[in-house]
Amino acid sequence: MIYLVTGGAGFIGGNFMHYMVNKYPNDLFVCIDALTYAGNLETLEPIKDKSNFKFVHGNICDRKLVYKLFEEYQFDYVVNFAAESHVDRSIENPTIFLETNIIGTSVLMDACRKYGIKRYHQVSTDEVYGDLPLDRPDLLFKEDTPIHTSSPYSASKASADLLVLAYHRTFKLPITISRCSNNYGPYHFPEKLIPLMIKKALSNESLPVYGNGSNVRDWLHVYDHCTAIDLIVRNGKDGEVYNVGGHNEKSNLEVVKTILKTLNKSESLINYVKDRPGHDLRYAMDPTKLMTELGWKPKYTFETGIKETIKWNLEHQDWIDHIISGEYLRFMEKNYNDK
Repeated sequence: MIYLVTGGAGFIGGNFMHYMVNKYPNDLFVCIDALTYAGNLETLEPIKDKSNFKFVHGNICDRKLVYKLFEEYQFDYVVNFAAESHVDRSIENPTIFLETNIIGTSVLMDACRKYGIKRYHQVSTDEVYGDLPLDRPDLLFKEDTPIHTSSPYSASKASADLLVLAYHRTFKLPITISRCSNNYGPYHFPEKLIPLMIKKALSNESLPVYGNGSNVRDWLHVYDHCTAIDLIVRNGKDGEVYNVGGHNEKSNLEVVKTILKTLNKSESLINYVKDRPGHDLRYAMDPTKLMTELGWKPKYTFETGIKETIKWNLEHQDWIDHIISGEYLRFMEKNYNDK
């Protein structure tokens, strides 16, 4: 089988590339990534010389390039991770989120229609559902929960989901969609909550926590997310949406305190800051459909996953420092742009 994986130099996409390239040595994986600020070729270093891996520097909005790749490789599967994904950045500059997350998705699906595929898979987010009240722990997002977005980021992802479903209904394009809860794990860009807090705690810097830290997220280890997508792409039902969640609900404050405790740092480092506009209160996914229909089961609890994640960060300070210093951008220029 031949896969096109978009956004494969990002956090989740990069972990997916590691997982799939190593698990399926007889399949070919072509990764396309625009290498914007969150794309990092260093993430792909462990697999770059594998015979079943190819990297292409490009943007999914580039219709000519995308069509050329489809003509050359005749893909069986397309897995679309490519997205602008940081909520704060979407509030500052919504336009780029609309271009990548909506227009880019339409270009990929047009190519799938033109050249034919076994399945197009859209990687989405729990944020399309909006949020849940803190005082109703019984409520969970289900696949039929109405879309109710809160930020330009989530609105762009919801728009892409609706477009994917429309292509399935109108053009009979074979598609699946997965909506995941908050991911964490190796190769996480250090502006996100968990790697940011680990880095600041190690440097004895203050740890900024929005509001009073009561906002709740369902934490999913990226490895478990990758196994879920693999199952959905190969065995999922056309036209279906699958929720992927870890059943690991933690408030932001709990997460920060867990990191501090694990690193033997004082809670006095916590610094409460002004809350984000439109900050969702609680996300909680119900993955029952994925578990019962496809047999998915997560490997990690939050307690085991966060310890492993902190350990990975401690052992890969160079990778993190290269991002913070901008060295990773120079690495990409040297290893790709100059060729």
